[in-house]
Amino acid sequence: MTNRISIPESIKGKLSNLPDDPGVYIMKNAAGKVIYVGKARVLKNRVRSYFHTARKPDAKTTALISKITDFEVLVTDNEIEALILEANLIKEYRPRYNVNLKDDKRYPYIRITLHEPFPRVLITRRLEKDGSKYFGPYTEAKKMRAAVDFLNDIFPLRTCTQIPAEGSIRKPCLNYQIGKCIGTCIGKASQEDYRLIINNVITFLNGRKQELVNQLVEQMGAYSSEQNYEAAARCRDQIRAIERIIQKQKVVNADRLDRDYIGSAEVAEDGCFSVLQIRDGVLLGRQHFYYKSGSGDHREFIKNFIINYYKEGAAFPREILVSGEVADKMLLERWLSKKASHKVAIVLPQKGRKAGLLNLAISNASLLLDELLVHKEGSQSKLPHSLYELQSVLRLDKIPRGICAFDISNLGESEAVGSMVFFRDGYPRKGNYRHFRIKLVEGQDDFAMMAEVVGRYFRRVGQKKEDAPDLVLIDGGKGQLNAAEMTLRSLNYDIPVISLAKRLDEVFVPNKKESILIPHSSSALKLLQRLRDEAHRFAIEYHRKLRAKRAIASELDEVPGIGEVRKLHLLAKFGTVQAIKVAPFSELLTCPGIPKKLASVIYDYFHPKV
Repeated sequence: MTNRISIPESIKGKLSNLPDDPGVYIMKNAAGKVIYVGKARVLKNRVRSYFHTARKPDAKTTALISKITDFEVLVTDNEIEALILEANLIKEYRPRYNVNLKDDKRYPYIRITLHEPFPRVLITRRLEKDGSKYFGPYTEAKKMRAAVDFLNDIFPLRTCTQIPAEGSIRKPCLNYQIGKCIGTCIGKASQEDYRLIINNVITFLNGRKQELVNQLVEQMGAYSSEQNYEAAARCRDQIRAIERIIQKQKVVNADRLDRDYIGSAEVAEDGCFSVLQIRDGVLLGRQHFYYKSGSGDHREFIKNFIINYYKEGAAFPREILVSGEVADKMLLERWLSKKASHKVAIVLPQKGRKAGLLNLAISNASLLLDELLVHKEGSQSKLPHSLYELQSVLRLDKIPRGICAFDISNLGESEAVGSMVFFRDGYPRKGNYRHFRIKLVEGQDDFAMMAEVVGRYFRRVGQKKEDAPDLVLIDGGKGQLNAAEMTLRSLNYDIPVISLAKRLDEVFVPNKKESILIPHSSSALKLLQRLRDEAHRFAIEYHRKLRAKRAIASELDEVPGIGEVRKLHLLAKFGTVQAIKVAPFSELLTCPGIPKKLASVIYDYFHPKV
């Protein structure tokens, strides 16, 4: 018997018009918020199965279906593309009914700038598709920096930010003078010799240290044959340094096959993945990632973690050993093998040495999760004294753990802006900051502007079902306070609201004529001042950004033939509008995307003939 679920009228028509192609489906609730993202080999069959199923769905799926009022589908060429698109959309929207891995953008990577003639080894938190090779993410930044320092100690890597043009004369850097650089900045090294060094670094970061030692032995012999004894000695020192590391490392796999062991642990909604990296038979390191599990299929959690972990990776193992079943296992193996250029297998070991190492990964995950929970419990019980004092001074019903502060920056007839900053437990949460361009108010009316900004923010809070703050702080006096308080009341919010006047740092509350004078030594007042100053800084910063953008637009947009793309080309080449103004005609011709005729127009515009 088929279970028929009540289908909203808004999606009945869509269900009859679904494609037979692979792709991704996006489920939304009544507020238009994405609540689930999934992939399908056949979109029509998968999406319809939510509403027509032969068996009763589990509790999580039942709760999900009850909230679906709309959906979208994105068709892809094949199932592997759908797999990656699903992971990207989950990362972007962080839907409630998908696993929420913490954003790995905050973790650092080691970046090798292979697109440069003489590549550098850098630390970055931003991934760019510019031909660079990335190793990571690293969850222990201190150990990663120590690894980069070690590489700089044993390999003569370039640290100069620029390579001078051919034929120009430049003084050698300090690293060259002390023997830690081979002179790339002064033309002493060829690209071929330097690429050999970079290839050695890549081999080292891939964990293949014994292979690197063998390569260095061959290079040392070649340099000796060429009577290049300085380079041969450098290879000898590198071999000694790497062999000291190898001697300290314990071989855990006799077959020396590259493997990653992924263990996981969960307590309520908190979870942790721990990855043990085995390279060349040696335990290379451990990475860990926390996530919010909620409820759902653990096979999907592991699948999404594997996609996110290896999506930007440069070093792929031959085997990935996991502690549970993985959704779309064969599809994942095909995708991983394609990225790695060799076969990658996902294995669930049951006994033996592999199962023992996997249990070690699980134990690591459990230990790290326990540490996180202890830390969370401690941080919740140890709130700053300023919050307790603020509750007492303002006679609030509860501790104001979440406080938002609003400010208006109105320094002229145009480009008026507002800002909102958010503090949680006495500390800024910059991910919750918001800025606003004033849209509804003409002229300089700070009260109306404050009402607009407060209204727009709290309407968004209501629409997105976000948690409202415990206290609202307004930068200003009674006028701004009354405007904000009336707006909150009109939106049916019962949240305490206060204002902090600049002159004497007086605190005003609604319906009271006199201000509250808090001692200047009070930690509560200092917290309010931090909030106000941060909101002011954030507003001024946005205001300046808009003014600069308008100034650029007003000058370059007057030049015939310059659109947005060419404007960006000019600014990328010259940096500022002033530099474009004074640039000679010959230099304008070197700018990408600027033909000779347009270069002449630009030059004539800024150099009118008298």
